Amino acid sequence: MMSVLDILRERGYIAQITHEKEIEDLLSSERITFYIGFDPTADSLHVGHFLGLMVMAHMQQAGHRPICLIGGGTATIGDPSGKSDMRKMMTAETIEHNGNAFKRQFAKFIDFDDHKALMMNNADWLAKLNYIEILREVGAHFSVNRMLTAECFKQRLERGLSFLEFNYMIMQAYDFLELNRKTGCIMQMGGDDQWSNILAGVDLIRRKESKPAYGLTFTLLTTSDGRKMGKTEKGALWLDPEKTSAYEFYQYWRNIDDADVEKCLALLTFLPMEEVRRLGALKDQEINIAKKRLALEVTKLIHGGEEAEKARQAAEALFGGAGALDHAPKAVISPAMVGTKLLDIMAATGIVASKSEARRLIAQGGLYIGNDKVTDPEMKLTADLFTDDSLLMRKGKKTYIRIVIA
Repeated sequence: MMSVLDILRERGYIAQITHEKEIEDLLSSERITFYIGFDPTADSLHVGHFLGLMVMAHMQQAGHRPICLIGGGTATIGDPSGKSDMRKMMTAETIEHNGNAFKRQFAKFIDFDDHKALMMNNADWLAKLNYIEILREVGAHFSVNRMLTAECFKQRLERGLSFLEFNYMIMQAYDFLELNRKTGCIMQMGGDDQWSNILAGVDLIRRKESKPAYGLTFTLLTTSDGRKMGKTEKGALWLDPEKTSAYEFYQYWRNIDDADVEKCLALLTFLPMEEVRRLGALKDQEINIAKKRLALEVTKLIHGGEEAEKARQAAEALFGGAGALDHAPKAVISPAMVGTKLLDIMAATGIVASKSEARRLIAQGGLYIGNDKVTDPEMKLTADLFTDDSLLMRKGKKTYIRIVIA
């Protein structure tokens, strides 16, 4: 029988790992508590968090206990990892609101009943820390020379690294120490950009407590040419249906590059690997079968089976030419907006991020009303363009929006 580490390896999750043989034996013979941290910088998780959710689910299915750690304390500082700018500080109220939104999304992947998983907030201990106490207890175990060689600080040194941000690694290491003391947590997992921070926590526990502690990073979700996945014209691909509809979510995965299909099937679905390989081996037009299956499975995980099926039907109807107006996602305008410039309506309803983006779309020949290409950026949406208070707009080759007067 495969161990959970074998499953994570086979599916392509693991980027780096400490003490590999020890972890192999541990995960095969014991049930452990592990944690992944999530900074509550928005009121929804996005596709960048997806791998962490999948890893937690695989681990829990193998009998291990996840801790979802909300970074209520660290979010007030900001993580410099992979960032070139300092993060904005947040209020306690915003952090609490965002954390509650996260828990609803976590619950689609992991079971919190009977303490099978925990959700904790590092503000519960970080906010109470005494500065002298933290210097004495933790600061003595950190080498500034070694910290400055960490990847997460290197790019920031050129721009200037604030002392506030410099403390982030120490705070994250302290989180691991606290979780170890409070819950017996012995492993931290995270994206590969967190490797330096995870090593700091592993090292701190081993020094302070003379106990084993472990770290594992999973690969970042990128395209075959190295770009981050989950970026759309509107920005991030969110897991909240209010921010990214089930249809938009389905369409994103339906339209990914051929080269990324097998990897995404392995990382973002629970399909058996034999099926993943079979679908991934399809070529030419047949690869669309694999893309449709990927889009359906991923949308089911986030939006549920019913919404995923509706999204699939909508896409099929749109591309088949039938029932397009019924199935396309809606942008609602008031009667007073009829006769307004198309650019203004597109920006006001969020169809595009800005009017300049709409102008570019028109200039590139990528915007249609019905079957007619829009060529005039000054065009107005007049009443004669609507049928039963509705019209169909197409952006590019595959994105349809129904504009409705209500």
